[in-house]
Amino acid sequence: MIITVLGGGNGSFAAAGDFALQGHEVRLWRRDADAVARQRADGSRIVVKDSRGRHDAKLALVTADITEAVRGAALILCPAPAFAQADIARALAPHLADGQVVYLPPATFGSFIFAKAMHDAGNHADASFAETGTLPWLTRKHGPFEVAITIRAKRLPTGVFPLKNADHALAVIGKAFPDVIEPCGDALSGALMNAGPVIHPPLIVMNAGPIEHFERWDIHKEGTQAAIRRVTDALDAERIAVREALGYRGPHFPLAHHYAKEGEEWMYGRGSHDRLTDSGDWRERLVLTEHRYMREDLRVGLSFLVSVAQLAGVATPLAKAFLAIGGAICGEDFSRDGRTLQSVGLGGFDTAALQKLLKEGFPA
Repeated sequence: MIITVLGGGNGSFAAAGDFALQGHEVRLWRRDADAVARQRADGSRIVVKDSRGRHDAKLALVTADITEAVRGAALILCPAPAFAQADIARALAPHLADGQVVYLPPATFGSFIFAKAMHDAGNHADASFAETGTLPWLTRKHGPFEVAITIRAKRLPTGVFPLKNADHALAVIGKAFPDVIEPCGDALSGALMNAGPVIHPPLIVMNAGPIEHFERWDIHKEGTQAAIRRVTDALDAERIAVREALGYRGPHFPLAHHYAKEGEEWMYGRGSHDRLTDSGDWRERLVLTEHRYMREDLRVGLSFLVSVAQLAGVATPLAKAFLAIGGAICGEDFSRDGRTLQSVGLGGFDTAALQKLLKEGFPA
């Protein structure tokens, strides 16, 4: 299968390398033309390191031309941060064709942003858009063309826009992630499976002091203490309450399973937190006001959760508190400047109208 991967970050490199090792024809699109030239000069390769050793993955194409990258691709994977989605969506929109599937892991309702960008561009191709609740790899780049994969995800709850295209979209995505994809309904359901806006805001806010004090800090090791875990579970309860109020059925994949030694497995599986911290890849210098956990998971992810909760009539006091504190840390108003139903063009929709759009897509 021809797979196009968008971006040059940790997730994009893990995706491109892993898919190439599976035997897919992989194209990597990066906006940085200089980085593209350097990678081509190195043989268009990515070295993948995992528990089985080092593997040399040869890519079919590395390019800064998005038209060349996506032409004829069955699956287009975009693991870029949520705050980069709008620009990438606009660049991609004119080039999508019938049958293509765009998959965002994770997305914070980014699947809808990509679909709307295509619609707004006047492209009426029958493309599908999907998202899941986490990056399919616990991963870090170890060099310009080298990436380490600590864990591969076991179950990825995936929502599709429009829902009427779910069978086709899930079949295509399943070829890239065999026996890993788990349907969870429409794109909003997929967005409300996002783990980042639950795990990461308590970590980045409640560890603000040590993050600014220490030169290097492992936010997942020293930063994950019992008090923070209790707050994480309470914040996750707000997410699940929103899902239930909107009529989404379980499993809701509570984030407590990420830390558990036994019980139901999803995301990265039992004991994954210990494997993450043992890798040492997350002991790093953190810039509090610029970190992805703050700019993406808190500013974008929690503002979206609060917005959907308001539509569903669910109280989210913890989510609102983290938005206020995170905004104060950064000198911004995250509740105003983040992602909301209104900011993505759905401010006038009630639940019935929203569910109709999620199922059927934009009118022709």
